[in-house]
Amino acid sequence: MQASVSPHFGHCDAFTLVDLDGDQASSARVLPNAAHEHGGCMGPVMLLKQAGVDVLVAGGMGRRPLMGFTEVGIEVWFSENLPRVADVVELALRGQARRFGPEHTCGGGHDAGNCHQAD
Repeated sequence: MQASVSPHFGHCDAFTLVDLDGDQASSARVLPNAAHEHGGCMGPVMLLKQAGVDVLVAGGMGRRPLMGFTEVGIEVWFSENLPRVADVVELALRGQARRFGPEHTCGGGHDAGNCHQAD
């Protein structure tokens, strides 16, 4: 829970999967990310779908994976540039996470720096 939040979902080393039960996190586990090739955005999408993920909180991603998450029924919320997984979980528990929209997407590719969004 003290891990840093990656600024770009597809380039992170792992995903922290957290089960929320009412107003608290009931469990957490780490799922290593699949290899992410340029243009291979559906690999991580399918990995998370197969892991039973319902909601993803992300700092940045391209339009293609955002559409992929929509297609497989995973809601995507914006991380608000919070630094740690615990901060993002708290945001979700307080019901303050906003839906991740096209305005939060970046061009993708290897320059994830353009994914930092202020609002």
